[in-house]
Amino acid sequence: MRILALGDSLTAGYGLPADQGFVAQLRVALAKLGLRAVIQQGGVSGDTTAGGLARLDWALAAKPQLAIVALGGNDGLRGLDPRQTRANLDAILRKLKAAKVPVLLAGMYAPPNLGKEYGAEFNGIYPALAKAHGAMLYPFFLDGVAAQPSLNQRDGIHPNAAGVKIIAARIAPHVKRLIVKARIGQ
Repeated sequence: MRILALGDSLTAGYGLPADQGFVAQLRVALAKLGLRAVIQQGGVSGDTTAGGLARLDWALAAKPQLAIVALGGNDGLRGLDPRQTRANLDAILRKLKAAKVPVLLAGMYAPPNLGKEYGAEFNGIYPALAKAHGAMLYPFFLDGVAAQPSLNQRDGIHPNAAGVKIIAARIAPHVKRLIVKARIGQ
């Protein structure tokens, strides 16, 4: 199974050796579930949803069979307009659907310092788009790791190797369900 991991520094493995980043750790977590997968690194540190959309045609050239879309963290950190984030993610999901690539949409939460209104609008993007496009939703990419100092690098934003291992282990069963769903649909 060829899987595209389209994202930002969290999927790119910022600050970590390649064998400790998300792509490598997800491969290990999937192997523990009895699945072999080739995971295409589509993460670019600092990228926003606009950057992910701009790179998507290039990423699709490798003909992935599934995609994990994990974008939006930098949009939230920069306080970008949630309507633009939504429009970019919507366009990404439309392109993947047109290419017949099933998607696991990995959500993000807005930083709390941006206020309740911003947070509510931003946080609602992922469930709404997953529902609208029939994508599988993983509500929060950093589940179990965010705000845990022992699982993050000094910047408090990027997970360390132990944090990435937890992320990969938690998301792997969802990826497995998407693989099974995709195989049944063929």
